Amino acid sequence: MRRASKKKRREKIGLLTANVGLIVLCFIVLVPILYAVSVSLNAENSLLSSDFSFIPKKFTLDNYRAVFMDEPVLHWLKNSLILAIITVFISLGTGIPAAYVFSRKNFPGRKIILQLLILLYAFPSLLSMTALYRLLTPMGLLNTRAGLVIVYTGTMAVFALWNMKGYFDTIPVEIEEAARIDGASNIQLVTRIVLPLAKPTIAVTAMMVLIYVWNEYIFAINFMTGSDTYTLAAGLYSLQATEMSGSWPIFAAASMVVSIPILLIFFALQKNMQTGLTSGGVKG
Repeated sequence: MRRASKKKRREKIGLLTANVGLIVLCFIVLVPILYAVSVSLNAENSLLSSDFSFIPKKFTLDNYRAVFMDEPVLHWLKNSLILAIITVFISLGTGIPAAYVFSRKNFPGRKIILQLLILLYAFPSLLSMTALYRLLTPMGLLNTRAGLVIVYTGTMAVFALWNMKGYFDTIPVEIEEAARIDGASNIQLVTRIVLPLAKPTIAVTAMMVLIYVWNEYIFAINFMTGSDTYTLAAGLYSLQATEMSGSWPIFAAASMVVSIPILLIFFALQKNMQTGLTSGGVKG
């Protein structure tokens, strides 16, 4: 009995320590966000001053008004939204069928193709930028949304394939065999059984693709040279780089505004996040 009580006491102490550590870690992670919120609500451009406080001394909403009225942030938001929707649609539309085929079918060269795809996905994007630039320029795709969609899709379709394949590998083949015995066709098998089971992983994969496009900076700033074609990442950089005097509060306000859509989507998909992330990470 004493040993059992000591064991329970140790477990409670360990759990309490872990919870306290996680709470402290959460506060540490929130510090940059609170810092940005404070700067966005401050009338003074005191970004790095010694008397900076998380509670603005001169509270104002003019920085947020400037985001919507004086800066083309909403136009950049529209550009990023269009790119994100198209990239998510194409990446999932190609990645999911390919993942199912690689998970369920054995054909010559299957392992080699999968290895080549993961090698291409792991290849640093900076090293491929010159080659992509030379490929897009003759086709007239430089400084266009279509060019960025091709670049983004080429990267994220491979991610979608591998993430979805990991989940399809966990679905027992017996479920599909039972459906075939009941008379289900191949299309019905996929649309009515496999895809409904894969909804959490599909949602997480779409979320990951969306976040990548939303935050992608390297290709956007180099392949989109006009302010009208800027994405959010490129546009926010232009605010910080070209208007050093007085732009930091506006930059912080714009950062808060453009984070809201991602947060809303994340909370909407929160129920699927844990299941989708763990199931999709299974090695096939």
